Amino acid sequence: MLKRLGPSVVAAGDATAPELFASKLEFNPPAHGTWNIVHIGMLVPEAHQIYVCALNCMRGVVLTAAEMGARDRFSCVILKEEDITKGKVEEVTLRGISDVLHKLEAHAGLPPCVLVFPVCTHLFLGINMAHVYRELEAEFPDVDFVRAFMDPISKRRLIPDQRLRKVMYDPLPACEADPRLVALLGSDFALDPDADLRILLAKGGYDFRSVHDCATYDEFKGLARASTMLCTYPGGLFGAKKVSARLQRRLLYVPSSFDYAEIEHHERELCKTLGIELPDFEAQRALCDEALERVRVVLGSAPIALDAVAHPRPLGMARLLLEHGLNVTEVYLDAVNPEEADELSWLRDHAPGVQLSSTVLPELRVAPRVRDRKTLAIGPRAAWFCGTSYFVNIVQGAGLWGFAGIRTLARLMLEAWESPKDPQDIIPRKGFGCPSCF
Repeated sequence: MLKRLGPSVVAAGDATAPELFASKLEFNPPAHGTWNIVHIGMLVPEAHQIYVCALNCMRGVVLTAAEMGARDRFSCVILKEEDITKGKVEEVTLRGISDVLHKLEAHAGLPPCVLVFPVCTHLFLGINMAHVYRELEAEFPDVDFVRAFMDPISKRRLIPDQRLRKVMYDPLPACEADPRLVALLGSDFALDPDADLRILLAKGGYDFRSVHDCATYDEFKGLARASTMLCTYPGGLFGAKKVSARLQRRLLYVPSSFDYAEIEHHERELCKTLGIELPDFEAQRALCDEALERVRVVLGSAPIALDAVAHPRPLGMARLLLEHGLNVTEVYLDAVNPEEADELSWLRDHAPGVQLSSTVLPELRVAPRVRDRKTLAIGPRAAWFCGTSYFVNIVQGAGLWGFAGIRTLARLMLEAWESPKDPQDIIPRKGFGCPSCF
């Protein structure tokens, strides 16, 4: 029996958290989302990725590697139906990976690190991956094998990208800590050069590094020497907690935020922990107010739409813009980040008419994508749903952090408003269509 689906849009004044919409049939809009596991795995320098999967599921990861020009760091082992029916999946997995590595060794030498991606099939069949890894490690003792996984159907557990942001740091060895080294873990993007965290750590005489600063695998493993580890991205927090606990390092979770008070709280915590002089918060607030006022003067009452792909704190971004006189009309998201409970409450009380729209419900496939006014979008999905050429093309917060991040957002909004882009060319290009990607 056919059932009518629930609404795909809810006013902020009527919204409930964390789930905004009933989980039903889903529609995938032709706009890139956040980084996937191929992008994340490529962050490990000199590493090679091997996916063991059927052809139908291999298409997306192959195209990602090709899109980013990294086919030389990516290999496949194809599973066929007869491998399943004849009980040969474990053998094909082991021998397939071994064959790939022998070919790599003959061509350009063995990679120092290999990220192995079994899939849902291995879980369904109860394949003994521990045995596979033992055999591989015995055959290739100089290679670090990372136990990754591509099992997107396991939605009730950690999703694959969260798990990968943990296991990619498993090769970091136990070692003596350097008291002047601070490492950023779990973030797919390097912090902007002027991000508050970078400025504060440099001011305190600390060496700051992340995977993005590592040109070699040995440099990557050197992140283990950091005495203090930071995490700025919610999706990387699980992994950051695990590796910092294993190495017995101090961890500070300092998520990217648009709330002045929260930014100050995290910067005070960092400065107190590391003995750094506090910055002039009043001056920082004033600079942000000035930057946002420039945006308000230029945009006036023009509608602004934003999405949760652009930043993990979309409601916080909406609140910041609304508090500074900008006209946020729509926020595209499917659930409320628990860290944004206060922002949702604020929207209910102060901007109840803001529309919170799903990004995946099937009604959106035929929803009108033409606006009668020039609209600014922040994020690729907001750009697609609004049919606008004026958009800020960032994902996952890019490298924005702190007061400097707010000022950068204001600059990007003005640039997007004054320089239209071709959405048909840009927004289908996954994560690496973004100018902020490495």
